[in-house]
Amino acid sequence: MMLTIIVNDAPYGIEKPWNALRLASTSVSTDIGMKVSFFLMGDSVVAANKGQKTPDGYYNMEKMLQSLVSKGVEVKVCGACIDARGLVGSDLVEGVERGSMKILATWIKESDKVVSF
Repeated sequence: MMLTIIVNDAPYGIEKPWNALRLASTSVSTDIGMKVSFFLMGDSVVAANKGQKTPDGYYNMEKMLQSLVSKGVEVKVCGACIDARGLVGSDLVEGVERGSMKILATWIKESDKVVSF
């Protein structure tokens, strides 16, 4: 079963992106075994910015995305959204790639379930 997760909100200050990452991690776990695609758009694209410094004990989006990538989750960021925020490919967490609406539309078409945060 394929699950596509779409995130729109800024990575910190609201828990939606954190919860989306937690859902993706659980869904791809060996207990559940889903194929997961993860798409960041709007203000959520800054979650993929490498070099994040968060207080001790606070979740870190960069580390969470690295963990997803290491588990085989395909993570893309909206190209137009990173352009609008002055980010380039070299700013992104390793394994996170520039995406497009065409890629997202294809994932949605091929998915059994789509969840948007």
